[in-house]
Amino acid sequence: MQEALKTITRGTVEIIDLKHLEKKLEKSRAKGVPLVVKAGFDPTAPDIHLGHVVLLRKMRQFQDLGHRVLFLIGDFTAQVGDPTGRNELRKKMTREDIELNAKTYSEQVFKVLDPKKTEVVYNSHWFGKFSAQDLMELTARSTVAQMLARADFKKRFEDGREISLLEFIYPLLQGYDSVVLKADVELGGADQKFNLLMGRQIQEAYGVEPQVVIMTPLLEGLDGVNKMSKSLGNYVGINEPPRDMFGKLMSISDELMMKYFELLTDQDLGSLRQKHPKEAKMELAGSIVHQFHGPDAARDACEHFNSVFARKQVPDDIATLALEPGMDLIGILVLAGIAPSKNEARRLIKQNAVTFEGSAVADESWSVQRGVLKVGKRRFLKIV
Repeated sequence: MQEALKTITRGTVEIIDLKHLEKKLEKSRAKGVPLVVKAGFDPTAPDIHLGHVVLLRKMRQFQDLGHRVLFLIGDFTAQVGDPTGRNELRKKMTREDIELNAKTYSEQVFKVLDPKKTEVVYNSHWFGKFSAQDLMELTARSTVAQMLARADFKKRFEDGREISLLEFIYPLLQGYDSVVLKADVELGGADQKFNLLMGRQIQEAYGVEPQVVIMTPLLEGLDGVNKMSKSLGNYVGINEPPRDMFGKLMSISDELMMKYFELLTDQDLGSLRQKHPKEAKMELAGSIVHQFHGPDAARDACEHFNSVFARKQVPDDIATLALEPGMDLIGILVLAGIAPSKNEARRLIKQNAVTFEGSAVADESWSVQRGVLKVGKRRFLKIV
């Protein structure tokens, strides 16, 4: 029991409540019936990044302890949009985008979860049959005052920003998922506390034993400030090429490194603190690349990083672009796919992120020359 609790509680910020969890674990062991552990993911973007992996690893830990894990894809709730942390109305997604994202989610999660022990469920299966009567009964389980007590709703209301009635319904829908699935435990990020507690409230209202809520910290992205997010560009995707993944992880701060170790690996934190930060960070990057791409890819990524970045060498396998004289720098960056737009190309130039043969290029009208362009820390382009 103590070993199980040590595993479960690592990398958590709050458990509501721990004694209830211990009783559920004892009951599960005594009766030989696994706990039902649920975590929900709304497919609002196509790729899973390391921020998602924090929860997926916690799910895997429950699997390894013999419990029943439900990977819930919120294909219905994604149409509503989770208002957590939003200061404005979320743009409504199309059903086609949701289905496409859901498909990629279900393919990627098995890089962390055991496919033989994972049940993938979709909440459209029950909400697709929901009647107006069912919805009225559900909305009667909460109040407007309770919703407005929520911090992000309260701030938007005080600032005069719009809040749709649909957003009020989202936490109720998430809570009802736990009723249908009879969840013993629900996992979620610390920013999901309101929604997770609503699950307990809704379960009790429908006569179901309330779930234990286990919250994990939010993983800051590469900038070390904001929550990892694809829209902010501070993320590491689990499907990224090994060398890119390794290079990105080497760019995080020493302070953030230990949090990554705690949330994304099983390594002993005490022994890591005795190592030189650079050595520890190399170990972190190698460990995470190993998880998603295997040992050979991790070894190659490490050797590539050392040869290119630590020794300031240009890699042998960089992309080559043949150009006519006269093309300007912005056009080159867009044509090569390094920048998705001219505005993004200008931003990179203004940030001194573009160098040619080792010297920064600050002039947008710089004309093409033969040589090596470097953008940021990891992207090279040989112009011929």
